[in-house]
Amino acid sequence: MNNFKFEALNDVDFAYLSRLSDAELSEKNIKKLVVDKFPGFPCRVTLEDAKVDEQVFLLNYDFHNVNSPYKASGPIFVRTNHSTKMYEINEVPIMFNHRLLSARGYTKDGMMFFADVFEGKLLKEKIQEIFENQEIEYVHIHNAKPGCFNGVVRRA
Repeated sequence: MNNFKFEALNDVDFAYLSRLSDAELSEKNIKKLVVDKFPGFPCRVTLEDAKVDEQVFLLNYDFHNVNSPYKASGPIFVRTNHSTKMYEINEVPIMFNHRLLSARGYTKDGMMFFADVFEGKLLKEKIQEIFENQEIEYVHIHNAKPGCFNGVVRRA
């Protein structure tokens, strides 16, 4: 079995968002939103869907800041006043179960070596399958339809 661990984004990197004025948020192309449906606003700091009436920020994030052609950024949601959630080895966050997902496996030099789309309920098995290839160092999980980055999975 290939053990893995999900890594949520570090809440410290987003603490400044709550201190920005509406004008400053606008200048940085960051949107402050109130969640109006559940599920639908997956927080990348907790890897949980934000609840209705919670405030979230929508911003562009450099999720694959590497020296390769696969360098990438994109939109993410971050909940306010939530700490980074830590996950156990082989634990899959619940928010992935009800989504169509895309998994992208990368080598140590940031080159994509694997890509697939599947139902979230298959995620645990797919990750273990992806890590059977020893060239793959880490996996990015995306929402398949909108293409948004969700998080990183590393070998454990």
